Amino acid sequence: MTTLTRRIARHSIVVTAAIVLGLGTLTACSTDNVDCTTNACTVTFDRGVNAESSVLGVEVKLVGVDNGVVKLDVAGTTVSVPVDGTAQAEGFDITVQKVTDEEVVVRIQTS
Repeated sequence: MTTLTRRIARHSIVVTAAIVLGLGTLTACSTDNVDCTTNACTVTFDRGVNAESSVLGVEVKLVGVDNGVVKLDVAGTTVSVPVDGTAQAEGFDITVQKVTDEEVVVRIQTS
């Protein structure tokens, strides 16, 4: 995939997410472990299983947790986010809100 193609794809994802959020629909989140408002979604991943969700039109997967850093796959891009920290990936701001032995809670919103 060329750099231009990636930029176009990324831009399309961001535009689509912005349209969905602008309409105020809660159907942008398609799984039970996702809770959306008009500007963001909170995802609760169960640990110890193949945890993934569809959020704002992209697939988000929990890769793992190591030394207070959560690794997520966001639309094919791996991002590391410290607990109580924020990172960006694929046009989204990602914040890790909580990590326990049973679950990881992440907030995802458009940048």
